[in-house]
Formats: sequence, structure tokens, C-alpha cells
Amino acid sequence: MILSLIESIIALGRLVFGAFSALGRVVIFIITTLSHIFRPPFYPREFASAVMNVGYLSLPVVGITSIFTGAALALQIYSGGSRFNAPEVVPQIVAIGMVRELGPVLVGLMIAARVTSSITAELATMKVTEQIDALITLSTVPLKYLVLPRVLAGFLVGPILVGVADSVGILGGFLVATQTLGFNSATYILDTINFLTSADIISSLAKGAAFGFIATLMGCYYGLNSGRGAQGVGTATKSSVQAAAVLILAANFLLTAVFFTA
Repeated sequence: MILSLIESIIALGRLVFGAFSALGRVVIFIITTLSHIFRPPFYPREFASAVMNVGYLSLPVVGITSIFTGAALALQIYSGGSRFNAPEVVPQIVAIGMVRELGPVLVGLMIAARVTSSITAELATMKVTEQIDALITLSTVPLKYLVLPRVLAGFLVGPILVGVADSVGILGGFLVATQTLGFNSATYILDTINFLTSADIISSLAKGAAFGFIATLMGCYYGLNSGRGAQGVGTATKSSVQAAAVLILAANFLLTAVFFTA
């Protein structure tokens, strides 16, 4: 009995120690990466390529996901509101639901699924094929050349993708409400505009920046720290997506608490 208890305490201690060790490594990775922001040389071509990959190429999946989510949300709100004789709240709830929560979270998870996995696989493959060692031989800092452009791109492009997701999601709700549920177009738009506040929009864009940063950071971190061989690349890719998704949801809770519980 006592031996079993001791073994459980030891296992718990190892788990806690491992978690804090991993957190420390990530923090050091972040600090080291950001320390290169203002140090030359700069790589605008790598940054532009990262913006294209993270932002422009993510627009189709973000747009399709958001418009169907907004449309489904309008139907759900109308059905639920009808039980309380309040179906007219559809514009307001769709707007606040998309802007405060669904838009940023959907963008974060889509970036984690599409961009994080892509970055991890790319950097891990470069590590396996010793391309990163070649960069170091050529006096090129991998964190500055490979990581910083991608992380900055995620941080700057995230709010733009969230703005697109919010707008397209509200559009999806608008189309369903006006074409199927019998809402007046002008009234719907007016209710949406009057209900949203600047705090809603600011919080949404701030979440987009945070989620883009987290998604690209996790992709770079796991890519550069992957194991050797094809199995190492696969494991790193899986772990990066899982870590990015969990951290995005946790950050969403914390940011929501900061913005809306004061």
C-alpha cells in the first residue's frame, strides 16, 4: 500500500517536472526567437512567403468553414429563440457569437490544422535531411531565417483572417435569416451593427493575433526539435497540432476572461 502510494507520488512528480521543463524550453525558444527581431540581416522574401502560406492560402478553408458555421448558428438560434418567443434575437446572437468566440477559435484551429502541420513537417524534414546543419555551416541562424518570419507572419495575419471569418460568418447567418427565416435585410444589418461594440471587435482581433502566434510557434518549435527519420517527422507533426489546438483553446479562455469579466 505504502509502496504503491510512493510510486504514484513519484510518477506525479515526474509528470509535473516534465511539464515545467517543456514550458521552460518553449519560453526560452520564444525569447531567443524574438531577440532576433531587430537584428540584421532581415529576410523579407521568407516573410512574404510565410504571409502567403499562413494568410492567403488559408482564406478558402477559413471562408468556407465560417459561412457554414454562421448559417448553422442562425438556424440554431432561431430554433432556440422560438421556444421562448424571441426568434428576433438571431442577428444579435449570430454577430456576438461569431465575433467573440466562433470566428477567432475557428481561425485558430484551422491554422493549427493547416499551417502548424505544414510548418512542422517542412522544418522536421529539413532537419532530417541536414539542411538546417547546412544553414548553420553558412553562418545563417535557423531561428532568424526559418522561425522568425513564420511567427511574425502568423501574428500579423491572424487578425486579418479573423476579420474575414467574422464577416463571412455573419454573412452566412444573414443569408439564412433573410432567405429562409423571413427576416428583413435592412433590419437584420441594422441590428447587427447596433449590437456589436468596439470591445467585441478588438477582442476578436487580439485573439486572432495570439492564435496565429501560437499556431506558427508550435509548428516551428516541434519542427526544429523533431526526432530523426520519417517516424520523428510524423510524431513531431502530430504533437505540434495537438499542442497548438490545446494552447489555442486555453488562450481563448484566458483572453475571454481578460476582456469580458472585468
